[in-house]
Amino acid sequence: MDTAQEALEREQLLLQRQELQQDIVLLQESLRGEVDVDLDEGDPDVVEREKSVALLAALEVKLASIEDALRAMERGTYGVCERCGKPIPAERLEVKPEATMCVTCQAEVERLLKRGLVVQRPRWGLDAEPGMEEE
Repeated sequence: MDTAQEALEREQLLLQRQELQQDIVLLQESLRGEVDVDLDEGDPDVVEREKSVALLAALEVKLASIEDALRAMERGTYGVCERCGKPIPAERLEVKPEATMCVTCQAEVERLLKRGLVVQRPRWGLDAEPGMEEE
């Protein structure tokens, strides 16, 4: 991978990480506020709180993927699919610099997740214990 392109993607990732961390802190602070729970099913406070919790979980997943990509840069494995070991196309990394899998592997992992199957991470079983293989 071109070092100039990787430097640009590193800067994008660092900026995204900073923004996500700020968003997470704000959301966590808003969730700490007291909520008067009305046990009626349609209580708007409870619904909003559930939405905030779901958003927080999504932001934390996104932050984790950015951290994974930054660690891959440190290891010198950025731009290489962590699942199959093939190069990730530069076009994919331009659009999604936090990508740590090629499109094919990402689609397979998402398909397995939708089916409720356990997906192994990190490094896809290279350090897995016996009996912990991917289904």
